Amino acid sequence: MPRGDGRLTHDLDPQSPGPQDACGVFGVWAPGEEVSKLTYFGLYALQHRGQEAAGIAVSDGSSVVVYKDLGLVSQVFDEATLGSLRGHIAVGHTRYSTTGASTWENAQPTFRTTGAGTGLALCHNGNLVNTAELASAAADEGVVGAFAATTDSDLVTSLIAAKPDMSVEAAAMEVLPRLRGAFSLTFMDEHTLYAARDPQGVRPLVLGRLERGWVIASETAALDICGASYVREVEPGELIAIDEDGLRSQHFAHSQPKGCVFEYVYLARPDTTISGRTVHAARVEIGRRLAKEHPVEADLVIPVPESGTPAAVGYAEASGIPYGLGLVKNSYVGRTFIQPSQTIRQLGIRLKLNPLRDVIRGKRLVVVDDSIVRGNTQRALIRMLRESGALEVHVRIASPPVKWPCFYGIDFASRAELIANGLDLDGVRASINADSLGYVSEQGMIAATEQPANRLCTACFSGQYPIPLGEPEVLGKHVLEGIGRRAIGDPQVAVTGWTGRQAGSATVPGGAADALARP
Repeated sequence: MPRGDGRLTHDLDPQSPGPQDACGVFGVWAPGEEVSKLTYFGLYALQHRGQEAAGIAVSDGSSVVVYKDLGLVSQVFDEATLGSLRGHIAVGHTRYSTTGASTWENAQPTFRTTGAGTGLALCHNGNLVNTAELASAAADEGVVGAFAATTDSDLVTSLIAAKPDMSVEAAAMEVLPRLRGAFSLTFMDEHTLYAARDPQGVRPLVLGRLERGWVIASETAALDICGASYVREVEPGELIAIDEDGLRSQHFAHSQPKGCVFEYVYLARPDTTISGRTVHAARVEIGRRLAKEHPVEADLVIPVPESGTPAAVGYAEASGIPYGLGLVKNSYVGRTFIQPSQTIRQLGIRLKLNPLRDVIRGKRLVVVDDSIVRGNTQRALIRMLRESGALEVHVRIASPPVKWPCFYGIDFASRAELIANGLDLDGVRASINADSLGYVSEQGMIAATEQPANRLCTACFSGQYPIPLGEPEVLGKHVLEGIGRRAIGDPQVAVTGWTGRQAGSATVPGGAADALARP
């Protein structure tokens, strides 16, 4: 699905989606401010992280109100809606589904009334790998409303809310250590804003300061847009609580940092900073290293807009080959609810990109992109460049070959669909019809981030998963669809020992569920 803001995407072929993003979360505690509008603009800055649904919850100190719907942030909210969401605390979410179908019920923030009678709204970025285990425990414990939706996020909300004799903060400290996988959370009750991050810190989460309050966001770019100053990252394994008494912090688990390296390659905005390193600077440096690792004689370096642009700048700088604009992107082609006609659909990539023929004709090109997943996009792009008169097309990729699916919040293709999993380097080159092909090395990519290798997750490139996955059959995107139907349809059904084998069946497609077992 194309990114709704028309930027930062190589998802150029409607029939061949690229890696889909983790979600974006935002939270603000700011008495005297229009927190719903601050959250709206924060989510607007995070729109690239998900375009399926958006939602905001606010509290005025007496009740929590949630408004959410399917669509882009700008489609879900208008001035009147935001004006009705009054309060001093808010959390917001923009969603790409990694667990559960894209339905209104699965949009976030999720909401529960706690056992103590207060409201609880929660937003989640990431993906849990022990969802089936938690679902079984919730059923056995008789957790009320545990299967009202089919997301791991909703299940976490139910588990925290199901503690009648505990505050939300105390309940979170008991539930969070039970979660395994990637989770960056913002959540709230009537009086307090909370933020939590998994012990590995797979997905980013940062803390910012307003003149009269605090902000939590997935990326620093969202702090910038609402005028908040960056304070620090939320630490892996940390729970932060913010209320009228100020900010307090405690750890529910020991920190074992394994930040997602793909945030640097593709997911995060270039104007975001992660662990002290600007994403744009990391991408330019990847391009420089790519030029040194895979030099070629050529006349022009061109990027695949927009996500290949910084690496192309770095490649041109290090190689001495001129940088040029060979492809023009239609910046307003984002998510659309109007299906193109068959004639237009057949144009495929031309809906998004148009070649500058005068620039391309007669040139030997270096085309820089951020990654290759299935190869369909690059194949169509190279065909278009050759038709426009390119003499040679040399493809350079600003990441290593993607060979493994992600179970921590990025919805890659299944392993069987990943082109680099089934073909060697020359096989991929021949498949996309490039004159040459070069990927940056894993070592070069990591060096460009300026982070220690032991603090990064590279599972999609290396197959080394830092958080144990458990059984492959309980890892599917739709792992709760089957269990949810059973539990809703028959409240007496116990699911102790349930193994999630519904995932991957004919009725419940498994997504990447069986990716480890498939060829």
